[in-house]
Amino acid sequence: MKSSLENAFAPARIAISIILERCPMQRGRWSFIDWRVVGAVAGQAFAEAEPKCALVHSDGQHRQYLWSGFHLSLYKDSAESYWYNLVGKQPSLFVVCTARDGHEMAPLMVSAKYDEAAAFMETGTKVFATPMPPEVYRWLEDYVLQNYEPQEPKKRMRRKWGVDHDQP
Repeated sequence: MKSSLENAFAPARIAISIILERCPMQRGRWSFIDWRVVGAVAGQAFAEAEPKCALVHSDGQHRQYLWSGFHLSLYKDSAESYWYNLVGKQPSLFVVCTARDGHEMAPLMVSAKYDEAAAFMETGTKVFATPMPPEVYRWLEDYVLQNYEPQEPKKRMRRKWGVDHDQP
């Protein structure tokens, strides 16, 4: 049985599955494989103990894979970042992916924090943004309302020019 202190710091979690699409592309004489996240679905119906991939659609060229076994975890110290995501132009989930087996792409994690996604992008890791499913939006909004208190803006005091503050 968990103590109330452990529960206070335990993250809130929801099961997330990602639909990743493989698309062959042609530019001039060059052909290559491009990847994109088609969308995300949430709920216990998509919960898995470990990440798992299943081909859900193929039309000969395009293939769509359902990756399940991911969780979106929320932490109280990140509530401000979630709030900025919710009030932004397009509330999104960020899917951090890695290339595997040379050409295949696989998700590593799902986040609702733009700053976390940006940190991965800075290292050259592939990050896709996908619209937030409505049930995740409502869940995240409820979490932010319960855990986020905006800080009062603090006005800094300006130094007076011509006065040397370093001397006693």
